[in-house]
Amino acid sequence: MSATPTTAGETDRRGHARLPYTLTTTSGIGLGVTMLWFSLLVLIPLTAVLITASEGGWGNFYRAITNGQNLYAIRVTLVSATVVTIINVFIGTAIAWVLVRDRFPGKAALELVIDVPFALPTIVAGLVLLSLYGNDDGPLGINVANSGTSVYLAFLFVTLPFVVRMVQPVLEQLDAEVEEAAASLGASRATTFRRVILPSLAPAIAAGAALAFARGVGEYGSLVLLSGNLPFESEVASVRILSAIENDNAAAASSIAALLLVVSLLVIILLDVLQRRVSPRA
Repeated sequence: MSATPTTAGETDRRGHARLPYTLTTTSGIGLGVTMLWFSLLVLIPLTAVLITASEGGWGNFYRAITNGQNLYAIRVTLVSATVVTIINVFIGTAIAWVLVRDRFPGKAALELVIDVPFALPTIVAGLVLLSLYGNDDGPLGINVANSGTSVYLAFLFVTLPFVVRMVQPVLEQLDAEVEEAAASLGASRATTFRRVILPSLAPAIAAGAALAFARGVGEYGSLVLLSGNLPFESEVASVRILSAIENDNAAAASSIAALLLVVSLLVIILLDVLQRRVSPRA
């Protein structure tokens, strides 16, 4: 059974031609299996969190997220994740540019090192960061352990690869002739980047930023050793969620989790809107 095709020549609100639907019986079964699997792993658990958070009404939800210690941890998490995401947008794009456009000794090694935060278990990442940045007598002589700075450092470490790995393949596929044509017409490098390259990179940058933000919001393992989880200083929302569960307060844990879920969803929507405005092909 196939879906009814759209009328020939029909366009969407952006003026783009709509392609006809071609959902065959096999494709329909595949779609059904996909949605079932997605529902079991994502939709149903998320719905359960929201339902648990709503138990006791709006009053209990509000009290859970405005509790002094919880609110401070949520603020630290969101502010740190936002700042780190902004840094990653610029630094990650620059690193991807260097890896694609430049040749230099050690390039292959750098390609491997970029993926280290992906490969390391988060608790091992915390141990590595503690060894380097948590001891006055360490190799670097830097000690940010048990401080708010440690949260930023841990977030930067675990989110570094996201923007790099999203932007890099798009850069590799860009047609150099388009840039050369822009240069031949008198466009400066800055203008070429802003008018030609950036619109093509915008979707990848937005996707990498969304992943980096979401990873930062939910990070736990790399912070356990380095931050010390000090209340009103270096404690993050994920620690408060665990603490609430350990104290048999599932409603409070779900309330914090639901708030983080809503914020992350809003950030993803905002980034999608921004990249659509920048990219003419979106």
